[in-house]
Amino acid sequence: MRVSILDLQSMKDRGEKIAMVTAYDYTSARIVDDAGMPIILVGDSLGMVMLGYDTTVPVTMDEMIHHTKAVVRGAQKAHVVADLPFMSYQADHAEAMRNAGRLLKEGGAQSVKLEGGVTLADTVHRMVRAGIPVMGHIGLTPQSVNQLGGFKVQGRTSKAAVRLLEDARALEEAGAYAIVLETIPLQLSQMITERVKIPTIGIGSGMHCDGQVQVFQDLLGLTTGYLPRHAAKYADLGAVISDAVKRYVGDVKGGTFPTEKHSFLLKPEVVAALTAEAVEHK
Repeated sequence: MRVSILDLQSMKDRGEKIAMVTAYDYTSARIVDDAGMPIILVGDSLGMVMLGYDTTVPVTMDEMIHHTKAVVRGAQKAHVVADLPFMSYQADHAEAMRNAGRLLKEGGAQSVKLEGGVTLADTVHRMVRAGIPVMGHIGLTPQSVNQLGGFKVQGRTSKAAVRLLEDARALEEAGAYAIVLETIPLQLSQMITERVKIPTIGIGSGMHCDGQVQVFQDLLGLTTGYLPRHAAKYADLGAVISDAVKRYVGDVKGGTFPTEKHSFLLKPEVVAALTAEAVEHK
């Protein structure tokens, strides 16, 4: 049985912290699922992590569905939530509903995530009424990076903080089953978490959220270049992989790989027959 949105709510109700991680392919999904991860996010951050875009803005619905299908095949127990990419839900309700439905029908996800609060509450309400579970996302909303002027902490002024509190309440009232709080001061994320009954999942928003989400590649030290302050590095697999690849290249160049144990052999009688045939054709 997969983890359901009801299971996630029960975790908040009993004070059990919720771990969530991104996964973008079959292999990583299988690994985190086997490790007991209750919820996996197929984030549109795959645009930057997997496809090399500068932001999440260029990510398409087809790309999200492609990666979601792979993750669903790899995860047998975890709840899989998939991001609705930029401009797949903002234009009108009908388009938003169609695209959310595609992530469930074609991608196989169990729920969708979208960015926005008060302004998207009606869209969330319509999706939930149609049977589509929705996770909200407020604070730093990467799809709005051009409007925000970069990846910056949100809610630092009284006015901005009040707006985020209103966003959280609006999403809860609209029927969202959880809310991601991204890069919000920890005091504010604590207030939001205490004032809504649904789970909050933090990233760069402190320890008071009901859960935390991290990017798989950041977690394992596979990210090159700048690492966000909120990223947790639990291993340095990038260095391990680099060393392994260098040794492989060296072995191939040096003629020490492959060896006989990496090869497939003919039976002696087949070798003898082929040798005899070769002699006859001389």
